[in-house]
Amino acid sequence: MGILNHHKKIETHATLLLVLSFLVVTIGGLVQIVPLFYLQNTIEEVQGMRPYSPLELAGREIYVREGCYVCHSQMIRPMRDEVERYGHYSLAAESMYDHPFQWGSKRTGPDLARVGGRYSDEWHVAHLRNPRDVVPESVMPPYAFLLDRPITGQYIQDLMSTYRLVGVPYTDEEIAAAPEDFVNQADAFADHTGLLERYHGAQTRNFDGQPELTEMDALIAYMQMVGTLVDFNTFVRDASR
Repeated sequence: MGILNHHKKIETHATLLLVLSFLVVTIGGLVQIVPLFYLQNTIEEVQGMRPYSPLELAGREIYVREGCYVCHSQMIRPMRDEVERYGHYSLAAESMYDHPFQWGSKRTGPDLARVGGRYSDEWHVAHLRNPRDVVPESVMPPYAFLLDRPITGQYIQDLMSTYRLVGVPYTDEEIAAAPEDFVNQADAFADHTGLLERYHGAQTRNFDGQPELTEMDALIAYMQMVGTLVDFNTFVRDASR
């Protein structure tokens, strides 16, 4: 009863309750926040991750512009049903160069964290031109206009420089070569040596099947690399768990 009586004094004394509540919140906040100042990095780096190539970065900007994240998440949760359907659960490092990240909060369509390489370029073109041609029950709007929008990469160096300001490790060499890399990635007959040295695993070809470089090329180049950089075969599962 003695403890309850003391507690009653706190509850009936507004000023004392306020002061003690403030102390509890302050201590709890410090316990959570202070350790973060001593961490050099909150994301564990994973082998294979790299910044986006110029064309992939432009494609990602189109993906964000069109609001694809509103209906498609890019985060596979570590639950059996999600892993069996979409693949290995998402790692924090896979979004380390994303500003903003595309985790999403709703799935009108499937998760796209592992969409890279799952479908052909032709499938993506058909799907974006008229989604119901390949998925009859789809409620996704058509994006055929992307085929009619030429893209030159005029501002790609400025975009990469801006990303570097927020921590993406683009080098001076990569930014200087960006206009050439931008065009060459979608040209199957170009010399891709430098591009592949700067961006390992970059896919090089005509993505939309048209002679002219378009926004469709950029968007498909981005989507075909999403989830493909990390080799999950190198992850060894702990059998004791």
